[in-house]
Amino acid sequence: MAEIHHLSHGWVTPTVSYALSVLGSLLGLVCAVRLRKAPTGGGRIWWLSLAAVAIGGTGIWTMHFVAMLGFDVVGSPIRYDVGLTAASAIIAVVAVGIGLSIALLGTGARRLRIVIGGVLAGLGVAAMHYTGMAAMRLDGSIDYSTTRVAMSVAIAVVAATVALWLTMTVTKPLIIFVSALIMGIAVNGMHFTGMSAMSVRTQAPITPLAGATASQLLIPIGVAVIFGVLGLVYSLMAAPTEEDRAGLAYIAARQEAAMRPGAPAPAFGGTRTPAPVPPPRPVQPVQPVHPAQSAQPSYPPPVVTPLPPSSGPSLGERLSSLQADLAAEEEADDGPFIPGQREPGPRRMPTTDSSWTFRDRAKK
Repeated sequence: MAEIHHLSHGWVTPTVSYALSVLGSLLGLVCAVRLRKAPTGGGRIWWLSLAAVAIGGTGIWTMHFVAMLGFDVVGSPIRYDVGLTAASAIIAVVAVGIGLSIALLGTGARRLRIVIGGVLAGLGVAAMHYTGMAAMRLDGSIDYSTTRVAMSVAIAVVAATVALWLTMTVTKPLIIFVSALIMGIAVNGMHFTGMSAMSVRTQAPITPLAGATASQLLIPIGVAVIFGVLGLVYSLMAAPTEEDRAGLAYIAARQEAAMRPGAPAPAFGGTRTPAPVPPPRPVQPVQPVHPAQSAQPSYPPPVVTPLPPSSGPSLGERLSSLQADLAAEEEADDGPFIPGQREPGPRRMPTTDSSWTFRDRAKK
């Protein structure tokens, strides 16, 4: 019997494999939540496909491949058949997709659907694991312990059933994260249980081993996993949520109401609420208008008040009296006053006693 090492690189490979299984399970559970809330059949198929790729591809098959990087047989190199390795990845995705479709897309008999889907998905995961082991080439023969193989298959079925039950029940982010941690433990437990069931008998090499090394497959598989995870994350972030759909429904309802005058304005969320109707105003009776009244103006005519008769002197008398006062003042100061004539000289400003008129005065 050859000596086998499952952790030839230390705890690096199991740690990375567990992280990938948790990441795939987490993305798959989130996609399952979106699947349950999808309003259309096309949306449910889309999220079902993404959940199968996340759980079956990233959470199960990628974890299996990374864990196999730490597998080593003393005295023999290891090669991998590329065709069987790719087939094992397809088996994992298809098996998980079948289990999810039975559990999530059916109606009625919920528990029975979870059990049937879990059994089919678990058998598919076990088939993926042993197909990947069959893709391994080494100088020797591989034997399996029947008891441990049965244990690994049972773990796969139980883990798949629990995973389907979680995809149908969890909704809160914290519960989804804890569920992903549990699913990662189950997937890794199934893998290492199946690996412990094998034993190798080495023999002298006859021909060079055909196939690719693990390091040669690491780069293309790693690139595919990175782009797959980024695509899943982008799909989850770009897809509209319940709040987005409610906002779009509200905007569409407002536009529809704007095109129909008199329609009540919808409330947020797309539901219409009747607008309050104002009470009708009382109608004032129309008073008939007489023909004679219609010719009269609507405003009252102006009232002209005659001025009272003046009891004082007239305007002519006051002007004559003013002219006489001016003449007497000029005669007393400068001599006789002749109207229309004045002596040359500068004009002086009016004094305080004659500020209401202008007079021409000559310098003394």
